[in-house]
Amino acid sequence: MGGDELEGTANMILQTIKLNPGSHLRMIKEGMNISMGTTQYHLNRLEKSGRITSTRNGLHKHYFPIGIFQENEKEILQVLGQETARDILMTIIEKQTPTQTDIVNSVGISGASVNWHLKRLIAIKLVEETKDGHFKRYHVFDIETSKYITTLMRNYYPNIWNKWSNRLIEIFLSLSGEEMDKA
Repeated sequence: MGGDELEGTANMILQTIKLNPGSHLRMIKEGMNISMGTTQYHLNRLEKSGRITSTRNGLHKHYFPIGIFQENEKEILQVLGQETARDILMTIIEKQTPTQTDIVNSVGISGASVNWHLKRLIAIKLVEETKDGHFKRYHVFDIETSKYITTLMRNYYPNIWNKWSNRLIEIFLSLSGEEMDKA
């Protein structure tokens, strides 16, 4: 590979990260259809040259453009980048104050997995847990958090936002229908 080709690949990876902040190695590799070694090489170069930054979450290292995101935004984008966490978050929004069992039934994964994701969502202050008798109920932290989530989704995950917006419209229409029935 010549110098121009190396720099071209690095710039393409940088653009991929700018368009998909919070991407991890495999997502970048598969999205660009390049080898794992090439991807790792360029990510290391970009990070050492100060053009990107990374955070580690478990086994995955997530990459972000420099200077755009605060730490809590990086954590939120990492979570929103995971389908299961997004499904749990949408279930909480849809059902308003579901129990863990409600979430398990809706998302279709084990209670232990739901619990693990809920702890992460609570830790980054996207979701709040409240006691209701013998049950714990979950809801989006507050209205500002809801606006923040939708802004991040719309800006950085537009395809997912389009799916979410259709579901949210259905929720609001059903809620307004219930209000009309009560009148």
